[in-house]
Amino acid sequence: MSEMTLDLQVLENLKPALTSFCYRMLGSIDDADDAVQEVYIRVWQSRDSFRQESSYKTWIYRIATNLCLDKLRQAKRRALPVDLSEPAASIIEPRETLPDSSWVWIAPDMGGNPEEAFIRKDTLQLCFIALLQTLPPRQRAVLILKDVFDWSSKEIAEALSLSPAAVNSALQRARETMNRTRLRSEELSRMEVQPDRELLTRYVDAFEQFDVDALVALFHEEGCMSMPPFPMWVRGKDDLFKFFSLTRSHCEGSRFLPVTVNGGYPAYAQYMPSPDASVLIPWGIHVIEAHDGKIRHVQNFINTKLFSRFGLPEQIDR
Repeated sequence: MSEMTLDLQVLENLKPALTSFCYRMLGSIDDADDAVQEVYIRVWQSRDSFRQESSYKTWIYRIATNLCLDKLRQAKRRALPVDLSEPAASIIEPRETLPDSSWVWIAPDMGGNPEEAFIRKDTLQLCFIALLQTLPPRQRAVLILKDVFDWSSKEIAEALSLSPAAVNSALQRARETMNRTRLRSEELSRMEVQPDRELLTRYVDAFEQFDVDALVALFHEEGCMSMPPFPMWVRGKDDLFKFFSLTRSHCEGSRFLPVTVNGGYPAYAQYMPSPDASVLIPWGIHVIEAHDGKIRHVQNFINTKLFSRFGLPEQIDR
């Protein structure tokens, strides 16, 4: 086997973990995919500069980290709607949107080894991804490599071209910030280990029938619904009732397909009526966060580009 073939195979084996690393760094699966493609290009272009002073894996992660740091240098912090503003004071149909680059987006399963499943699931929760975005980029990289990927301080120092002392200092500051920062998304996202499948089924049934009373009854009294890229979000049963009633003409007749997001958590892709009466078209992907048998927060990620990334069909028959 040639050296070039071997290098490409190592890269291909690392791709799921690299994608996972870049997603945590950047908060967007599209940006993570783009970053990994750029890593491939940079590895190929600079392959002659690899001097075996560290492992090939460490060298690749150094390229990936520097690439992410470059991307984050001019970027604003990504967030979730509930962390960006207060709930809507008056219930109107949302119009204002913010750019895709404003938001933390969901991600499909990135593959990898079965033994990594727990790590992926525990540190791919949306509230954790949002919390990571509050860290300065270099501290973010250190914390991800140490606390998520379980690298040693020496390995991280080699990957980031830092001293082990600088790594430990950055890690301490990052952990302090993570422990100190309080995001509303984290309060709403303390999900049970095993999702309440019956509750999820009832949500889908109520939404597909667009029974507003049945739908609202599934929420806690202070339950919420958010819809990136709209910054507006809704809290409380009364306002949820008003909101669902207001959007009836848009959502009535929708159907859902099951998907999994962010390490295996169940979610539902919503297909809405289209001008063509025979088909339904993509609208958003609902992530339902529940506790004690009631819904605390539905995050409806309205981004049709996600559907192809999740391997979902472009349309479904009515």
